[in-house]
Amino acid sequence: MMENVKTKTPMWYWITASFFLLWNVMGVLSFFGHTFISEDYLAKLSVQEQALYGSYPLWTIVVFGIAVFSGFLGSVGLILKKKWSKSAFILSLCAIIPQMIHNVFFTKSMEVYGPGEATTMPIMVVTFGIFLVWFSDRLIRKEWLK
Repeated sequence: MMENVKTKTPMWYWITASFFLLWNVMGVLSFFGHTFISEDYLAKLSVQEQALYGSYPLWTIVVFGIAVFSGFLGSVGLILKKKWSKSAFILSLCAIIPQMIHNVFFTKSMEVYGPGEATTMPIMVVTFGIFLVWFSDRLIRKEWLK
């Protein structure tokens, strides 16, 4: 009679899941920092940055929130080893893409920050979003997420 043998989750899994949990916590903090920026802090920014902050339409704030909170939820799902983390990452990616397209191509962020600074974070965010959908899908296929 064979017994069910539980395999130990490898350390790389926990390191990866923890990294993306921290990444998404930083995203949530960034959301609150950008959305609820104080008048005092805003006054310390350059005139161009102040104008940039004032130019974001409401829908970009909504998709920013959807992106970071569903990404955070997906990361919690990875820590808990839950299949639903993939759905959360898909929702996050669906919000990330229009938000990043808007931020890079439909604002003056290139003029304010320059091409390098204006595109580095959006490229990282999209890349990580795609990776998390792929990674969670791979874990489901290997039956690591239940």
